[in-house]
This record gives sequence, structure tokens and C-alpha cells, in this order.
Amino acid sequence: MSRTVLTGATGLIGGELVAALLERGDEVRVLTRDPERARSLLGDRVELFAWPEPTAGPPPSAALEGVDRVVNLIGEPVAQRWSPEVKEQIRDSRVLGTRNLVAGIAALADGERPQVLLSGSATGYYGPTGAEPLDESAPAGSDFLAGVVTAWEAEARAADELGLRVALTRTGLALSRGGGALAQMLPPFRLGVGGRVGDGRQYVPWVHIADVVAALMAVLDDQRARGPFNTTAPYPVTNREFSRTLGRVLHRPAVMPVPRLALKLRYGELGEMVATGQRAVPAGLSELGYRFRWPDLEPALSNVIG
Repeated sequence: MSRTVLTGATGLIGGELVAALLERGDEVRVLTRDPERARSLLGDRVELFAWPEPTAGPPPSAALEGVDRVVNLIGEPVAQRWSPEVKEQIRDSRVLGTRNLVAGIAALADGERPQVLLSGSATGYYGPTGAEPLDESAPAGSDFLAGVVTAWEAEARAADELGLRVALTRTGLALSRGGGALAQMLPPFRLGVGGRVGDGRQYVPWVHIADVVAALMAVLDDQRARGPFNTTAPYPVTNREFSRTLGRVLHRPAVMPVPRLALKLRYGELGEMVATGQRAVPAGLSELGYRFRWPDLEPALSNVIG
């Protein structure tokens, strides 16, 4: 049995990962700003530790003592209109939160430190790109989100110097019935007014939530797993193809394009990000021998939507 402590456990990915760890018999601790809410979402089988202000200082040492692995999924939601204040929260929650988490690990005695830090990241690392496939060796982008992810990963990599095995999972658009981007897309598509964004040629680095969780578990368990891993399905598709496939699964037309200008007027800088994408491919997971449960989009969407 392994002991794992998580941040971001009440999020879309975190909640699913907690359930998977508990199912196989692991001991799970959760660092949370709101223990009452975490208890209502995660149940009584996890041990909760309050960490009210992750940007202000390290977590309580008791939460980290004696654990084998740390999973860091911390961060304010990206999918909201980006005001200057929101951008600061998006950055600080990830960068300062991760810095303080690593500082908490550093404060432990050598024999008390965990062996592994798995820190969540995002394909936004690569910035807006074209049709070229991007494995983990591709360079970072230069937009706001790429800058956030680069700084976020740098804070996690600092745990290398403490003797931990550090892995970074750059997750794409996770398909889940429990929330996320797909949940926001479903209402207009079900009404028959969904469609591609802009010209639809931008790539969508999608991935089924079951593969996100299974890939995270594989990276946690495999001693070879170090550095970044694109947590995306092996066959990314264009936004046009994604929209057509979603419409087909819902038995609805998908012919109402969303102009880029409309996105920018509604969402500001975030709207421009939605209109771009990355053709990220999971080369690192392939090297580990990971086999995707849902490698193809249409079966994956059919499973998620049910």
C-alpha cells in the first residue's frame, strides 16, 4: 500500500484520481483550502489537512510526513474571462502554490521525504501552434498560458534537487461527463447550434478522463517516468473534426461556426486561446508502454456522453 498526498483533489481530474487510488487500496491524504467541501465530495476514506492559503506559505508538515508520493494538481480554473486580476490568480495559484509545496517537502528530514512528485501541467506549455505534431521535446510557447506553465513546471522541477523523482503531466482537453470543457460545449450542440470555432483547422489535444487517470497512475508507479509527459490521446483531431464527431454522437447537426471575433468579444484574451490549439502527441507515455483505453475520438465521446 502506498501513501499519496494530493492537492487539487476536488477538481475534475483530482476527484477521479482519488477514487482510483482508494479503489486499489492506497492511503490518500488531501491538502485542501476547504475541508468541509472536500469531505462532502471525497467521502470519509481520505484524510484531510487544511491548507487555507497555498500562495502564502507551505502546507502543514503533518500532511507530508511519511507519504510516498505527492500529486500536485493545484490551480485556479483557466476557463474564465481573463481580467488582470484573474490572470494573476491563475499564475500565482500554480507557481506560488507549487513553490510552497516544494518548500514544505524541503523542510522534512531526508528520511521523511516522499520519493515522487507528480505535478499536473498542461499542453498550453506549447502555446498556439499549427499542424505539426508536438512531442515533449517541443519548445515552450510565448503567450500568457505558456509562460504560466513554464514557470509552474520550473517550481516542480526544483524537487529534483531534493532527491525526488519529478514527473510533469501536460494534460489536454479532458473528456468527462463530470465537467470541464465538454460540459460547456454540450448544451449548444444538443440544441443543434454547435459547430467549429473559427476556421476549425486548429488541433484539439483531447483525452478521455479514464486515460488521464490511468496515465497518471502509470507515471506514479513507473520508476522510469521523469520529466514531462503529454497526457493526450494518440490521435488528436482538428476542431472541425471534433465538432462534426460530437454532432454525430449527439445525432445533431454541427454546422453553426463560432467566429473568432465573437469569442474574443465574449471571453477576451481567453477567447483567442480557445480559437487556437496544439497537436500534442503522447510520445513519453508510448515509451513507457502505456496503452490507451480510448485512442479514437468517436468511441471516447460516445462513452463519455453515454
